Amino acid sequence: MIPSESPRAGGAVAGTASGPSLADRTGYDEHFLGVPVPLPMPSNPAVETVVLPYTHFTVVLRPDRRMAAAAAVCIDGRRPVEDVPRESSWQFDPRLGKDRQVGDDVYRDNSLDKGHLVRRLDPVWGEASEADQANEDTFHYTNAAPQADVFNQGKKLWQGLENHLLDHAAGPDRKLTVLTGPVLHDCDPPYRGVQVPLRFWKVAAFVQGGSLAATAYVLDQSPDLTRDADRALAGAQAGAPPPLGAFRTFQVPVKDVVELTSLDLGPLPAVDLMPVVRAPEDRWKRLASHDDITLRRS
Repeated sequence: MIPSESPRAGGAVAGTASGPSLADRTGYDEHFLGVPVPLPMPSNPAVETVVLPYTHFTVVLRPDRRMAAAAAVCIDGRRPVEDVPRESSWQFDPRLGKDRQVGDDVYRDNSLDKGHLVRRLDPVWGEASEADQANEDTFHYTNAAPQADVFNQGKKLWQGLENHLLDHAAGPDRKLTVLTGPVLHDCDPPYRGVQVPLRFWKVAAFVQGGSLAATAYVLDQSPDLTRDADRALAGAQAGAPPPLGAFRTFQVPVKDVVELTSLDLGPLPAVDLMPVVRAPEDRWKRLASHDDITLRRS
C-alpha cells in the first residue's frame, strides 16, 4: 500500500492539519471477502494520489481536485453497531495539508451538502471502541464531496443500496466490499475554488455461490436538461453553486464505471451480474426501486 504521508505521483509534499493522529489506522482490507478485491487506483500512474487509511475503509485522494477519486470500505453485516450517535463534527485529516482538502468554506451558506462517500454506518462494526472510531473517521472532509441538498427517491435508493445488497446478495456471511467515489471530469462546474462533481459511482462486490460477483451504480445530480432546460439552468448565477438536478440512480455495467473514472477495478468488470449486451439506449438501467436491481447471472 502506498503510504499516506506521500503522494503516489507528482512529488508534492503533504502539509499538516489540526486533529488527532491517524497513524494507527489500517484501512481497507482487500482480502476481506476471501477473494482479493484490490483498492481502486487510477489506471494512469502519472495521476497523483494520496492513500489515506481509516477504520475499515480507505480513501484514495486526488490532491489536484482536493477530494477523493475513490474510497473502499469493508462491511460486516453480521457485526453491526447500530446505536452509535451521529454527533461527530467534520474535520481535516492531519496527514494532509488543508489546502489539499475541501473544507467547510465550500459548503458554508449555500445549498450544498457534505455528501458522505463511505456511508457513516458502513464501517461501524466490531467492538464498541472500534465502531466508535470508524464512525468518527467517516467525518473527515476527505470522505465527503459536494452534493445537492434535495432529498428524493433517487437519493433514497442510493443511500439504501448497501442494506439491500446485504439482505439480498451478500449470502449468509453478510460481507460486502463497496468501492465508491465521485466521477471527476475536467468539465465539472467550478465553485469556490473546486469543481463540483455531477455524478457519483459505486461498485459492490460480494461472494455469491462461492464465486466473486459485483454490481455497479451511478448517481447523477446533473441538471436534467431534457425536461426543462430553462428551469434547470436558472440557478447559474455569479457566486452561487452550480445548478444541480434531482438525483437519478442507475444500475450500470462495471466496465462503464471503469471508463467513466479511469480507475482500475481489478477483477470486478469480469464478474458483473448485469448483462452488458443490452441495447445502447437501455445500457444504463434507471432504478425506481431496489427491486429493479439485477443480482443474478442470466
